[in-house]
Amino acid sequence: MINTARGQIIEQAALTEALRAGRIAGAALDVFEEEPADPDDPIFSLPNVICTPHALAWTDELALGNGRSACESVLAVAAGRVPDNVVNGEVLGSPRWQDKLARYAGRTESP
Repeated sequence: MINTARGQIIEQAALTEALRAGRIAGAALDVFEEEPADPDDPIFSLPNVICTPHALAWTDELALGNGRSACESVLAVAAGRVPDNVVNGEVLGSPRWQDKLARYAGRTESP
């Protein structure tokens, strides 16, 4: 059993019992039913369980991409442009936002 999605999709007590009884050969988990997981949870004492932190995506490439995206967004706004990847698109129609972009337009060159 491998669960790297959400801890709540597996009933952890039932998984622990199935692993103890040998109905499931092993488990690899990086998420748990309760977060943060109780360090005394019996699942952590089983020899057929591998547990890791839910951090698979935290690679050097991800950190570089996040940093680059943030810097590009700051430069875009400083140049009076709408940045890529705006999460709250409703803000783009706000007069306050549009005024801010108009004030910044042309002040700074950006790639």
